[in-house]
Amino acid sequence: MEARPRPELFDFHGVGMIKKFTENWDNIQNFKARADDILIATYTKAGTTWVSYILDLLYFGHMGPDGQTSIPLHDRVPFLEICKPPLPIGTDLADKLPTTPRLIKTHLPVQFVPKSFWEQRCRVVYMARNAKDNAVSYFHFQRMNSGMPEPGDWSTFLLNFMEGKMVFGSWYDHVNGWWEKKQIYSNFHYMFYEDLIEDCRREIDRLCSFLGLSPSAEEKERVKASATFDNMKQNKMTNYSTIDTMNQTISPFMRKGKVGDWKNHFTVAQNEQFDEDYKQKMKNPDLKFRYEI
Repeated sequence: MEARPRPELFDFHGVGMIKKFTENWDNIQNFKARADDILIATYTKAGTTWVSYILDLLYFGHMGPDGQTSIPLHDRVPFLEICKPPLPIGTDLADKLPTTPRLIKTHLPVQFVPKSFWEQRCRVVYMARNAKDNAVSYFHFQRMNSGMPEPGDWSTFLLNFMEGKMVFGSWYDHVNGWWEKKQIYSNFHYMFYEDLIEDCRREIDRLCSFLGLSPSAEEKERVKASATFDNMKQNKMTNYSTIDTMNQTISPFMRKGKVGDWKNHFTVAQNEQFDEDYKQKMKNPDLKFRYEI
């Protein structure tokens, strides 16, 4: 089979984008959120699938295994901005969700989020991951996903990442923009990937308290056990093995799920350059990331 041409990155209102995330723009912007919707927001490869699955299990895990084993997570937690016919369009999938609450995911920077989510006072869960591990994970994701721009080699990719020449724009703008929103919008839970790796049970407790959920200790234990990296990697409903643009022989969608894997990729010089650049761009002293645990 002939390889499909990869999409080209272009500037969209100051943010790097590709067509499949902008083709349906008017419908995205006019999307009608409901007051009980939960918006799961992340930068690409920051633990989106993980937090989506935890929320899906917390709300719907008790409904028995049928949905969990027959409907892929990306249909249960639709990706709002995706528009890649002949596959279902994200806004349509979200509109047709039979569940309450609806769990909807996005990688949009905060300024692109449909206004109705704020007007309806929807709950927002944002997950952030340290920039170095995020860059490594994004690099391997672009290598294996022909639906994304060509990543080039690691050093080229890293420079592009630092300059924000990425789909969904700059990591710095993304994590900072959503952090600033949290300061003025109260229905907001900001999580860190590293915290979830360090103590999944504590983070599930925090999520439950934010969402007003009170599952039993057994239920929480079940969620934690189902949502381990190894279980999700084996689970066809969460490992994206059903998506044809992803070549998991190049790199699995769920690759390592570790904190600190950046040390296996960054050279000493790259790390020094990155740290210097980070100091310039990470202006917010309150937003702190951990690069190892």
